[in-house]
Amino acid sequence: MASSVGCQHYVRSCLLKAPCCGKLYVCRLCHDAEENHQMDRFKVREVFCSACDTLQKAQKTCQECHAQFGEYYCDICHLFDKDKKQYHCQPCGICRIGPKEKYFHCQKCNLCLAQDLRGNHKCVENVSRQNCPVCMEDIHTSRIGAHVLPCGHLLHKTCFDDMVRTGAYRCPLCMHSAWNMEEHWEIIDNDIAQSPMPTEYQGATVKVICNDCQSHCTVPFHVLGMKCAECGSYNTAQDGGLIQQQHHSDSYTENEPEPQDQH
Repeated sequence: MASSVGCQHYVRSCLLKAPCCGKLYVCRLCHDAEENHQMDRFKVREVFCSACDTLQKAQKTCQECHAQFGEYYCDICHLFDKDKKQYHCQPCGICRIGPKEKYFHCQKCNLCLAQDLRGNHKCVENVSRQNCPVCMEDIHTSRIGAHVLPCGHLLHKTCFDDMVRTGAYRCPLCMHSAWNMEEHWEIIDNDIAQSPMPTEYQGATVKVICNDCQSHCTVPFHVLGMKCAECGSYNTAQDGGLIQQQHHSDSYTENEPEPQDQH
């Protein structure tokens, strides 16, 4: 919705002339919501002053009435907006919300990340060029910030928050734990210690694959969870049936229930 100070997306006092269809819109997002095609922000050449109705070349200040179209203006992205400490990142190819000194561009991930992640994140090549695995929308050019998971995959911050609220704790792409789960694993340790399995299942083991360290191991079976013998995670998937020790001999038998993920 347009107003004299912009739209729901940006604060500005001009309209963009869409290079694709010649129509006037406050921003490319407003255009894309109304049309059956997308506006290329980089090809915008003209703007329409909201104060004096003058069509002119894209620039920060109106050539006729000298009204400022936006506190911030990028002559590459043709982005007009109030000052949010924006900066144009050349490798990303678009403007980011700063301040610039609080971010760095990771060459392998091909994305601007917070300075506290420098040397402190797992790189995944061109990771931001993938869509968010929760909402399947673009991450790289999204106005919503990205959340970096320990595995290196990205989600929109809002999608990550929604995922946490639903109780999900694993990356939708690789199933790795989405944050440090050590305290939760300790709770499961205590629950298992206080909940012994029935006699017929005591001594039973099961093969598991750990989603956190990718180890394959054989561990004690428990309905509350199977703990990885390598890293201590309960983020494991059962691989095959129960291996039950026969108390009358040293032999083992294997039952074949359906494989299942734990938690």
